[in-house]
Amino acid sequence: MNRTLGHKRIVLAVTGSIAAVETIKLANELRRRGAAVTGILSPAASGIIHENSLSYACAEPALTKITGMVEHILYCGEGGLADLLLIAPATANTIGKIACGIDDTIVTTFATTALGRGMPVAIVPAMHESMYRHPAVIKNLETLRAMHVIIIPPRLEEKKAKIADIEEICLYVERALSQRPLVGKRVLITSGSCREELDDVRVLTTRSSGTMGRALALEAFRLGADVTVVSNIVAHGTVPCVRNINISSAQQMHDAILREVEEHKPNIYLSAAAISDFAPLRLSGKIQSGNPCTISLHPLPKLISRLFGKGIKIVGFKLGENAEIEAKKLLKENDIVLVAANHSVVMGASVGEYLLMNKSGNRIVSGTKTEIARELWNELL
Repeated sequence: MNRTLGHKRIVLAVTGSIAAVETIKLANELRRRGAAVTGILSPAASGIIHENSLSYACAEPALTKITGMVEHILYCGEGGLADLLLIAPATANTIGKIACGIDDTIVTTFATTALGRGMPVAIVPAMHESMYRHPAVIKNLETLRAMHVIIIPPRLEEKKAKIADIEEICLYVERALSQRPLVGKRVLITSGSCREELDDVRVLTTRSSGTMGRALALEAFRLGADVTVVSNIVAHGTVPCVRNINISSAQQMHDAILREVEEHKPNIYLSAAAISDFAPLRLSGKIQSGNPCTISLHPLPKLISRLFGKGIKIVGFKLGENAEIEAKKLLKENDIVLVAANHSVVMGASVGEYLLMNKSGNRIVSGTKTEIARELWNELL
């Protein structure tokens, strides 16, 4: 189980958007990740979801008003119980009030208290798109960013600025509550498989699912990095909260990585993709079925070697019976800081075992790809 929010307390503040119906699932997911969650409801939110629903989802009574117990101080004041205030969804009305320091609901009072304390505050806007584009709303969001409030971008679709996906909200929360050792760092990751065209119909590819690359990217995001993932989005989908670059062939991946290195100068590169070692001689039309066919393969250059000498810390991956031997050879290069070697084929699997090797030693890590990604980053840091 992913317990990335263990021993953390989050105040989940709900305002009067119809997206409030999503906060029950959000509270459940935050708790599944280990957090203790205290729910609070503005008067407008109480007209959309009942406080009993939020109480059940949080496993503790939801708050609807400030009482003589001064709950805003108890949770968000100096030395308060909460680690983060998460306002999801946040209406244009509430955003404007917080930006101007207006306190007339339990949510805005909690926000003023939290901002005065300097604790992390995250806001998840949700409204009609025309409201989201209002100049005053844009200015208010800029004001909140200047106050170091985390703004979690909405999904712009169906003429609405819909509340962000629950996974994305949780990732931003995890990022806000981490020590963020990678803040200010640019991380570049290749992930998943490549497709080499054989004829007009067929392609050669691998079994790689992009699971490891995705896990590495998400962990880098949690740790505060600016992350770019280069992968076959059509085959593997996008990775949330990071910049995604779509490619298909090994040549396209080479071009994309070299362009990123030139334009954005990443600090760390992780070569987690199964980049094609060979490409077939492409034939026009469709190879007729029913008869034996010989395919000529020509070797492709190694992308990782094209990045040596550019001042980038490089993490390599080796797979197969000779993985450890190949990893030792790779570690002779100055720019290689870590190699993850695996003897067994784990492409597409959700779990695995790797030998993490650096210039001073090695150790075995195993578990889910998420757990392995966490251990790999721990090794790098």
